[in-house]
Amino acid sequence: MSLNIRRLDLTEADAETVNNSTRRSALPDAGVRRAASDIVTDVSDRGDTALREYSRRFGGALADGTHRVPVDVIKASPSLLDRELIDALDRAIWNVRSCHQTQIPKGTTTVQGTGVTVERVWTPLRRVGVYVPGGRAVYPSSLIMGVVPALIAGVPEISIATPARPDGMIDPVVLATAAKLGVTTMFAMGGAQAIGALAFGTDTIPKVDKIVGPGGPWVTAGKIAVYGECGLDLPAGPSEAVIVADHTANPVFAAADVMCQAEHGEESAVVLVATDAAIAASVVTEIERQLPYLERSDIIANALENEGRIVVAPTTGAALAYANAWAPEHLSIHTENARRDASAVPNAGSVFIGEWTPEAAGDYATGANHILPTGGLANAYGPLGVEDFGSWRQIQTLTEDGLASLAPTITTLAAAEGLTAHAHAVAVRLGGNR
Repeated sequence: MSLNIRRLDLTEADAETVNNSTRRSALPDAGVRRAASDIVTDVSDRGDTALREYSRRFGGALADGTHRVPVDVIKASPSLLDRELIDALDRAIWNVRSCHQTQIPKGTTTVQGTGVTVERVWTPLRRVGVYVPGGRAVYPSSLIMGVVPALIAGVPEISIATPARPDGMIDPVVLATAAKLGVTTMFAMGGAQAIGALAFGTDTIPKVDKIVGPGGPWVTAGKIAVYGECGLDLPAGPSEAVIVADHTANPVFAAADVMCQAEHGEESAVVLVATDAAIAASVVTEIERQLPYLERSDIIANALENEGRIVVAPTTGAALAYANAWAPEHLSIHTENARRDASAVPNAGSVFIGEWTPEAAGDYATGANHILPTGGLANAYGPLGVEDFGSWRQIQTLTEDGLASLAPTITTLAAAEGLTAHAHAVAVRLGGNR
């Protein structure tokens, strides 16, 4: 199989071309955003009636048209799976728990002199909605990644939203994963309508404080539409990866990593950044050799031809600088000094160092979270974690002596800003004019 993948040589391209090649957005197009906003507003206004109508139109509900998955169906689902799959789920859940257990934020206390104490305290959210992609696909791993950190954070109410299959059933492995996690509030619904129902609440679906989890363009557009109504993790777009390879890279392994993320969908963006043309050619040859043996070869090939790119850099430093400018969701480093080189790319969601660290390991089994920023947002956001399921507050305590020690600072700054009532609030406590 011969692939037609776009190519870019950094030694020949001008700065504008290079910059443009790293620009992309996690946001859906304007038409999808407008339509999703209309759906969300309708669900907010008409609640369950609107949700049912959109589910009939777009799918996602159970076979009988309802949305809440019966608790007994969830609890009975592990018995439908074979022992090997149950063991894999157990191991993945254990590893994610272990990795996230260390992330519980610790509060701080600062004493600003005698009688002045400032505390910073973190507390878990009350209600969280975890969206899990579904319908024609099955993503128990995304369910684990969204729910486990919420459980560790201590969130008391977790609602799962995932669209049913075309036959109106939730896949047993998704049900079993929820059962293993002890979460029994699950709703069969998808798209922007699901996001609207979680954000605003309906008669049958509780309103949540925050929505997390990956999804397609309609889910992302739905999140944008509910911004300000509830908290959100981040608007994540299609899966993406950058693979950096130098002369020490094993082309067989590098090719497998290229195809790994391309498998997610035809809109997935994957970039191979090689330190010379010969390395790039050897990896492409391996892709073309391995591709026919993969079940989703058509999707991978289309993704690589639509959104893929082969970049040739003159040095390892230039390759790493390009990867950093790209700010990828996944970054694989196949270089002689991979550990050192990783520090040169701070803009990446999840980094995979060396030839024995495939991206697939992080997707399923290492315990690291795979809900990650895309579209260049890795320059400002990180992986989903325990801290995302709580909020910080400041607690300030002053004694009379403490207030007196701060009074000159407070009243002087208040006067400079023209906010005399602020100064009065101090003076009235310290015997000033009432």
